[in-house]
Amino acid sequence: MNQRGFAESTQWAVLTPVVLLLVLGLVQVGVWLHARTVAAEAAATVADLSAAGSSSAQAAGRRVAALAGLEEVQITTSTDTESVVVTVSARAPLFFDIGQSRIVERAVLPREKLR
Repeated sequence: MNQRGFAESTQWAVLTPVVLLLVLGLVQVGVWLHARTVAAEAAATVADLSAAGSSSAQAAGRRVAALAGLEEVQITTSTDTESVVVTVSARAPLFFDIGQSRIVERAVLPREKLR
């Protein structure tokens, strides 16, 4: 092996792990953003159904979160005479957990009034 071939193989040996980490990092960011969107959608679903007076709102929110793969889903609903506030907290299914896997999303809707 000549000197030039050794330099190129060393270059690839250093560059390949860096490129792989970059690609895996981008995939992880995509999974995290998807999990945030799903948690927000689950919160909106629960808020819509709760504002309309449905008793199965939390079950519907859990189904939305479960279908997307969110783990450890917790849904809290706070209702007063004017509005419905729903908070969904869950854990995103990340393969490198660096402390960013916990997601909390909130939805606030006015409460519907029947006349």
